[in-house]
Amino acid sequence: EILQWRFDKIFFTGSTRVGKIVYEAAAKNLIPVTLELGGKSPAIVTKNADLQVAAKRIVWGKFLNAGQTCVAPDYLLVEEDIKDRFITLLKQRIEETGYEDGAQHYVKIINDRNFNRLLRLIDSSKVVYGGNFDESTLYIGPTVMDHVIWEDAVMQEEIFGPILPVITFKKLDHALEEIQARERPLSAYLFSDNKKEKDIFIRHIPFGGGCINDTIMHLVNGNIPFGGVGNSGIGNYHGKFGFDTFSHKKAILKKAKLGAENIKLPPYSESKFKWIKKLI
Repeated sequence: EILQWRFDKIFFTGSTRVGKIVYEAAAKNLIPVTLELGGKSPAIVTKNADLQVAAKRIVWGKFLNAGQTCVAPDYLLVEEDIKDRFITLLKQRIEETGYEDGAQHYVKIINDRNFNRLLRLIDSSKVVYGGNFDESTLYIGPTVMDHVIWEDAVMQEEIFGPILPVITFKKLDHALEEIQARERPLSAYLFSDNKKEKDIFIRHIPFGGGCINDTIMHLVNGNIPFGGVGNSGIGNYHGKFGFDTFSHKKAILKKAKLGAENIKLPPYSESKFKWIKKLI
């Protein structure tokens, strides 16, 4: 109903599916839009990372609000050599958070529909931590799934919940190729202390915004723009970027009554053309 009105600007944050509906409706009246959507935001951990720091910050970013944030690390890409050790660190860190059912600092899933959707994404044969749930309280505990492959159900849509799939890679280039082959995520995260790996991540992976050796925190800095790219959104905001998003830059030329007006007026000549070239 709202989309029937001729607004000057539409700003929408939500799912890609609804974003397409908004965009299509806005196009009928040529209304400019900013779409802040989502997608499957990867977190990459290489053998050159501080694994203790990475585990702490990924657990915080993934299970904040029970994973129901648009910039949560959606899935984990871990270098094969460190995978087992890193999963152990993830489990230890989750244990320390105390995210049990009823914990004051852990929340329920927003509604029945999403609760049931999330349960369908959990493959119990691949769960290495968690998988606990309570339908009466809409609680799903932090869940880690190992031996996940790209074709699994959990990799076919944005999770938006407390499920963390783990995929291993042997070479960083191969992991980045898999990311590039899919829709562009809203955020991406790299955990590494290697300069070459950082440069490759920044230069060769298209995503809205992200962090190196952290998660989510790029969103809170008002001096940098926040927004998606491609399937994860259009435009950006935060700080002055938000002001600019809702502004139209109106260009005005105020002309004096005196000036070399005759040069631009017909009849034209080679002499006028030469003067015009000099002025330009």
